[in-house]
Amino acid sequence: MGRYLSWGLVVLVVLASAAAAGAATRTPQALAASHRAALQPAGDPTDATAHDVSPPLAELTAAPEPDAKEKKEKKQKGVPVPLGSPLADPVVQATEGTAAAPALGVGFEGVGQGFTGPAGTFQVRYAPPDTNGAVGPNHYVQIVNTGFAIFTKSGTPIYGPVPTNTLWSGFGGGCQSHNDGDATVVYDRAAGRWIFTQFSVSTTPYLQCVAISTSGDPTGSYYRYSFQYGKFPDYPKLGVWPDAYYITFNMFKGGSTFVGPEMCAYDRAKMLAGLPATQQCFLLSTGDGGLLPSDLDGATAPPAGSPNYMLEFGANSLLLWKFHVDWTTPASSTFTGPTAIPVAAFSPACGGGTCIPQPGTTQQLDSLADRLMYRLAYRNFGDHESLVVNHSVTAGTSVGVRWYELRNPNGTPTVYQQGTYAPDAGYRWMGSTAMDGNGDVALGFSVSSKTVYPGIHYTAHLTTDPLGVMGQGEGVLVDGTGSQNGGLARWGDYSSLSVDPSDDCTFWYTNEYLTQYGSFNWHTRIGTFRLPGCGPPDFALSATPASRTVNQGDATSYTVTVSPEGTFTSSVDLSVSGLPPGASSTFTPNPTASTSTLSVTTSPTTPAGTYPLTISGTGGGLTHTTSVTLVVQAPVPDFSLSASPSSQTVVRGASASYTVAIGAANGFTGTVALSVQGLPNKTTASFNPNPATSSSTLTISTSRKSSRGTRTLTITGTSGALTRTTTVTLTVQ
Repeated sequence: MGRYLSWGLVVLVVLASAAAAGAATRTPQALAASHRAALQPAGDPTDATAHDVSPPLAELTAAPEPDAKEKKEKKQKGVPVPLGSPLADPVVQATEGTAAAPALGVGFEGVGQGFTGPAGTFQVRYAPPDTNGAVGPNHYVQIVNTGFAIFTKSGTPIYGPVPTNTLWSGFGGGCQSHNDGDATVVYDRAAGRWIFTQFSVSTTPYLQCVAISTSGDPTGSYYRYSFQYGKFPDYPKLGVWPDAYYITFNMFKGGSTFVGPEMCAYDRAKMLAGLPATQQCFLLSTGDGGLLPSDLDGATAPPAGSPNYMLEFGANSLLLWKFHVDWTTPASSTFTGPTAIPVAAFSPACGGGTCIPQPGTTQQLDSLADRLMYRLAYRNFGDHESLVVNHSVTAGTSVGVRWYELRNPNGTPTVYQQGTYAPDAGYRWMGSTAMDGNGDVALGFSVSSKTVYPGIHYTAHLTTDPLGVMGQGEGVLVDGTGSQNGGLARWGDYSSLSVDPSDDCTFWYTNEYLTQYGSFNWHTRIGTFRLPGCGPPDFALSATPASRTVNQGDATSYTVTVSPEGTFTSSVDLSVSGLPPGASSTFTPNPTASTSTLSVTTSPTTPAGTYPLTISGTGGGLTHTTSVTLVVQAPVPDFSLSASPSSQTVVRGASASYTVAIGAANGFTGTVALSVQGLPNKTTASFNPNPATSSSTLTISTSRKSSRGTRTLTITGTSGALTRTTTVTLTVQ
């Protein structure tokens, strides 16, 4: 398909007059002044500068690998940082939650140094990795600054790793030519689509490259777009909303002078259909920065007509903006705010800069505490709307993660709960937070100190925990085994916590870590966890072992387990069907809320054969089943072996004897050949009789040269294919 080319004038609703200049560090007075004159025309084309549809990923030519030169991304300066509060943080959680840490589910390596997938082995040439990922019904997609890969949910890579600009192979222009990073991937649950973004800034015009899957298959074809900007569009962050894909940037003139944040809306409906699409953008002044768009989680859309909520922080406050786009009448689009929401006093970690320690090096890591951390996750619970977000703050002598749940964003927004997670002297930063369908809040983050290598941990707050407290223990996704050095302070830029749309309960988290000291040797890890009580009331039924074999007339047993899910608390009544004739069964206990023993007793007349048994459980208005197999066989002739006494003591040169008894079972009539192993040196043994049918005497004869000490003797009996053993003890003094 040919690419659509069009240029136009941006349409903006200007809510105030000329913009005010802002200082790099915002005082309350400067902050207020910046909002009295906040909006400026963005001056960017409204139409996508190009668009097309790609072949499936497998048919795209992989972009060239980056050159061997290692590149360090420089942190753009000028984004305003609020002044730190002189007050101590009043909401610090100084101890770990008392509940057990959420159990780690699937865990596997992501794209990083040495990662190998179907397309080969990934080589790190760029730092930091900007680790980001998204989960769909059947796949997990992870993207880093220069590459991406697609995984099954069990962790098997099925595509990649390839350079990210492979997505725009054949598209032309900077999107195809440049692999510049700052990439993100999100999953649009309502549409069942994947959205990739990456900027092209190596040459002008500056572009934001966007690719939207044409179906729910991330390995299929993509609708591809590029949008143009007159200034360097740094740190793009995308949010899914019903009326648009909303994206935020920090804009820099000439690539270095901060001019303010820009907020744009892409025409989602047109892009999902692969049609020519437009954007609408607003630009704030230098007094603002680091805005995040709200990103929809869950199956319930926001109330009709809701604006997209955008958030930044100020001095001891969160600043909420509302972006309402009107595609029919662009002049009616509005960007309003901010509403200042007071929060507990805080000071940005490291003053917004670098202070995170590591073992074995003086190199410290960047806290990136000058901005809120991706994502601003939104949920509509019907009776209330919630937003959750986090950033890094000073916590005594270390650094912790300040997290918030905001409610009623389209009315009078309030802080429903807030806390600073800093349970020990470690430094926690680079967080990402989200809510499951139950309203529980999970938090993933990096952790490091002078004695702890940078690693990836997580924790959670259940709705039953005290407000503002991560009441669950701290889990480990992976512990690092190396520190970053070589003069490289940048770490991450962001990590990613997303919620599985299949159950609205399982959290998927990805972040970076190191396995050894170095500066361009980062790894990434992907892992899942789920919180107790999430989901509707339900239970799972299982039984072990899967199969039992029993002789006619004998009994056997299985263990049946009831596993509650969500808020299920009922006991479950158990029953079994499929028993063979002459067999009976009992469950102990019955009903049960946990485990029960199923005992099955056959009779001598039960026919031999294989019988599938169906175990049913009913409780709480729900019924589930599981299956096991019972194999009934005719008794097989067998024998047992025993010996007495169990122990004998002799002096060297003397003899000792044991009686070996042969027990016949199931009509056994054969003879048994006997032998013994484990004798001391210079010692002999004999059986009388051997072979035997019922019993035999084992005589041990020592000599004056026999080894002293206690030995365990193993007596073995063999009859045809049957072998049985027993043991006795001999002490030579």
